[in-house]
Amino acid sequence: MTLLTRLARSWPSHWPLQPLPSQAWAAQRPTYAGADPKLISAALERAQARPSGNWFVLAASREVRGDRPFGTRIGGVELAAWREQDGTVRVGPGACPHLGAPMALAAVDCGELVCRWHGLRLGARSGPGWAVHPAHDDGVLVWVRLDEVGGEEPTDAPVVPARPDGAVLDAVTTLTGVCEPEDIVANRLDPWHGAWFHPYSFQHLTVDSAPGVTDVAESEDRFLVTVTFKVGPGVGVPVRAEFVCPEPRTVVMRIVEGEGLGSVVETHATPQGPGPDGRPRTSVIEAVVAGSERRGFAVAARLAPAIRPAMAAAATKLWRDDLDYAERRYELRAR
Repeated sequence: MTLLTRLARSWPSHWPLQPLPSQAWAAQRPTYAGADPKLISAALERAQARPSGNWFVLAASREVRGDRPFGTRIGGVELAAWREQDGTVRVGPGACPHLGAPMALAAVDCGELVCRWHGLRLGARSGPGWAVHPAHDDGVLVWVRLDEVGGEEPTDAPVVPARPDGAVLDAVTTLTGVCEPEDIVANRLDPWHGAWFHPYSFQHLTVDSAPGVTDVAESEDRFLVTVTFKVGPGVGVPVRAEFVCPEPRTVVMRIVEGEGLGSVVETHATPQGPGPDGRPRTSVIEAVVAGSERRGFAVAARLAPAIRPAMAAAATKLWRDDLDYAERRYELRAR
């Protein structure tokens, strides 16, 4: 018996950090029996049937600024987002209605876009060839409503997941892959791959319960997982978490027991449209919103600018791997 194993047996169970004895990767219990393809497909189908109101996550709130526009594409639609002088988010077409100049390269003056080609000033007011889209800033993410892309009954606001109250620490990561939103969502609806595909982040992962294939009540449509998050060599934080889909392009992991109760990881899949090769591109926009009742957490929240890069780096490492998973799924479907 190793020293770390003996320490783990005597360690107080109520402490958030727990010793994590080393484990040989190949010695883990296989999880393929639980990861039933029919079960995952059924959960994905139910998620895709939920309404979104035609809302899409555009970017992190911090990326949309008042001194320069933020350019992107959603569903093949070119967009430019900026803030007015009072901080209100606006999202307009990405092409100038005059001669098609890129509005992502426009200047922002007095809360309006000014085209660099000929000085045409564009803002919240509609005009020939110009109309802003409904936008929503939830404090962590900016959403835009695109009715022509979504094709659903529009709603006044997006389905924003419940987040922890009080002081929070948030970080947003964006990566893009050759796949469709359903490939991103399907990846998250397979929690069984966590400790196998991401051994640097997860250990002792058990899927405690999963929804059935048919006749699933809304309240039971979740995956409940017990897992230890590795935070350093030989140490981890055990929690219980649920995975739910509040709308077609979002999967939320929420801690329901353990340290950081109520903290969430929101995975949003935003379709960009076809790339130069004609294949689809999808952006993963993942928001980690952490909260805690511990007194020291308020201090950590105030140090967010220093901590946020490390949080984003951890999410980026995970999603570089998971995009391989999602892209492989798309490739197999496209064949």
